Amino acid sequence: MKLTIRRGGERGLADHGWLRSYHTFSFADYYDRAHMGFRALRVINEDRVQPGQGFGAHSHRDMEIISYVLEGALQHKDSMGTSSIIRPGEVQRMSAGTGVTHSEFNASTEELVHFLQIWIIPARPGGKPGYEQKAFPAAERRGKWRLVASPDGRDGSVTIHQDVGLYTSLPQAGETLHHELAAGRHAWLHVARGEIDLAGEKLAAGDAAAISDAPGVELTGRDASEVLLFDLA
Repeated sequence: MKLTIRRGGERGLADHGWLRSYHTFSFADYYDRAHMGFRALRVINEDRVQPGQGFGAHSHRDMEIISYVLEGALQHKDSMGTSSIIRPGEVQRMSAGTGVTHSEFNASTEELVHFLQIWIIPARPGGKPGYEQKAFPAAERRGKWRLVASPDGRDGSVTIHQDVGLYTSLPQAGETLHHELAAGRHAWLHVARGEIDLAGEKLAAGDAAAISDAPGVELTGRDASEVLLFDLA
């Protein structure tokens, strides 16, 4: 097994006052040639947005963008006419395709929004822009993996235009989770909260690991945790 640990404290950091953002991979003014992405996974930003603040209208194209809220509520609006609120346990997928303009805002006057912004390079450029949002109750993620994004939308997951399966789980202390990897597949594991053990390594919130040449991924929770697993071609 080839295992590469990416420690949370080594990530890029952009602190704009209203926004504090940790970049797992190169993004905006943070550039690290050793961390440009992993397979089709291009961006994982851990963002904390202060009350009453947010990202003004801006445009994207040819990217699958997933928002995964950990705390608070994120208000979304886009040029497709979508207006929604994303809360913990919900996954938003926006396919930028040929081009879309959107804004993300923390409408609360008291609570910050803590969320992961994930970008995946689509299999083909120039697709039709699209939006999807689904809720995945905690009960479906306790002690097991829950598929939340996939290329075929199976098991009620949101549909992304790339050969990537995104799973999430809420392992408790002492619980072990296993995910099989098909031949030639790779995995990226991101710890959103808590601590886990992975192949003899302790991973804490913000830490991540790239896994290749392995039959699967096995982890054990050290405390109440929240983890995301990307199964990639």
